[in-house]
Amino acid sequence: MAAPSALADTPFGLSCGDNGNLKVCNGSVKTFDGVPLDLTVTFPASAGPKLPLVVVSHGWGGHKVDFGSATSGVGTLMPWAERGYVALGISARGFGNSCGSAQSRAADPQGCEKGWVHLDDPRYELRDIQYLAGKLADQGIVSPLRIGLTGTSYGGGVSLEGAVLRDRIMNPDGTLSAWRSPAGTPMRVAATAPLWPWSDLVYSLTPNGRTNDFTITSPTDDLSPSGVLKESFVAGLYALGQATGYYAPPGADPGADLTPWYAEVNAGEPYDGNPLIDAQKQEIAQHHSPYYLPNTQAPAPTLLQNGWTDDLFPVDEALRFYNRTRAQYPGTPLALIAEDVGHQRGQNKSADVQLRDARVFDWFARYVKGDKSVTPLATGSVEALTEACGAPSAGPFITPNWVAQHPGEVRFDSAPGQTFTSAGGDPNVARTIDPIAGGGACATTSASDEPDTANWSLPAATGNGYTLLGAPTVIADVAVSGEFPEVAERLWDVGPDGNQTLVARGLYRPDASGRQVFQLHPGAWHFAAGHVPKLQLLGRDAPYGRASNGTFSISVSNLQLRLPVHESADGSQVLTPLPPPASCGAQLAPDLRKPAGCGGHPK
Repeated sequence: MAAPSALADTPFGLSCGDNGNLKVCNGSVKTFDGVPLDLTVTFPASAGPKLPLVVVSHGWGGHKVDFGSATSGVGTLMPWAERGYVALGISARGFGNSCGSAQSRAADPQGCEKGWVHLDDPRYELRDIQYLAGKLADQGIVSPLRIGLTGTSYGGGVSLEGAVLRDRIMNPDGTLSAWRSPAGTPMRVAATAPLWPWSDLVYSLTPNGRTNDFTITSPTDDLSPSGVLKESFVAGLYALGQATGYYAPPGADPGADLTPWYAEVNAGEPYDGNPLIDAQKQEIAQHHSPYYLPNTQAPAPTLLQNGWTDDLFPVDEALRFYNRTRAQYPGTPLALIAEDVGHQRGQNKSADVQLRDARVFDWFARYVKGDKSVTPLATGSVEALTEACGAPSAGPFITPNWVAQHPGEVRFDSAPGQTFTSAGGDPNVARTIDPIAGGGACATTSASDEPDTANWSLPAATGNGYTLLGAPTVIADVAVSGEFPEVAERLWDVGPDGNQTLVARGLYRPDASGRQVFQLHPGAWHFAAGHVPKLQLLGRDAPYGRASNGTFSISVSNLQLRLPVHESADGSQVLTPLPPPASCGAQLAPDLRKPAGCGGHPK
């Protein structure tokens, strides 16, 4: 039977209306397992069949994205339809009128009986997208091989999952099958643009500090030891989902048991050896984290974007995926945008967002539409805009890879030991820089050293200063006494006025003793002449990081701090970078030279 045109057969049989030169269709459609999903579809009224499809997914606690306007960005539907795509927005199961509201559950009690939030499980939320795209392909409305996925935060997570699975579906039992439409047509994701996504949900919510930018993260690095809970974020997210969505009754679904999961992790240590925590980590890694999905084939062309000041899903969430993909599938189109955007502390300046949107439109024009006249960001490239307070962001700095973003390094060495404990720090400072209740990316505090903390001040920047553009690295001898230790890391810019601004932060579970290496989340900040970088280590950063249930003391000595900077070596403050502080057996990230004594040459 000949495929009908988009005008002859409305999407999913819904009623559609006119909005200028576009058709707009709204309604509820049963997905593969009978759960009703609320959605909006829009497309050019004059279009023929088999258009490219873009699915725009919403953030946590939200519902199907807005229709928007012609000047809106990539997170709304109209700009996509104006560019010749079918644009689909879905309220993810368990949110909005996809069983998230009491009204929608009352309207279809049977369909919504198990229509709860599955936390971006590819067996459910991604499968919903795949099923609905297949229905549109069977109607002849969209091309089965020209499908693009994008979305922000929660929507970024499911988009990155779609990049990994690409032409496969994950069945409820976790096995993989070829993605076919309901009528049997082969389907495939052509490109994705995950915005503010996670790649490892375990690490992004409970980081242990084992991800770094100079090695490929192994399947166990992020899971053991258990990390430090981002308490204020996780509490806020749980409450938001509870207020706006539908959680599974406790114990009803081992793959979506959000209420017991939250109670267990929020209770704090001991985590390691707790079978409930072990099972929770394994489930969230295996079925809710793109990085741990089967990567036995190249992902779809992917444009990643994360933010320097995003304390929930920072830039290393993108770097983890970027490094492994470039090492495993070097020819796969992949690029990274890092800006001062994202959750809570992200400034999300309009100029930065507009540049990002232009890059996403170009990416999809090239890889979804197949328009070879469009030149997107090159494979492997990184585009960076810095954090800046009260001024436009510096950049964009476009380099062929991540390593090229920081050709220089500012180093600082200090042999004397310093000690801090689980009781240290000023709670007022911690509250000021908390992403939920604090003062934002540009909040300042007094630069006076907080009690019971360790602090190292570098020489003041001179001349034109220098620009941090990467992940600060700490190498030090560490000795721990006590139970359940944690290290909160902060890098400050101390101004001549005696006030300081947070530049980068991190959380780390230290080993009991020995020479240890850990990084702060990547940052992008210009240290102007007269400004002093200050590294601070302390035993708690509550309410951002959950305070330990234990009592401990940590001594740090023979410390080296490496700041990756965008300026090249100048013979003064900015030096040529040393090889990465990795063990000889570690798998280095692309473009790095081996550490001294390991043999080999720069790649």
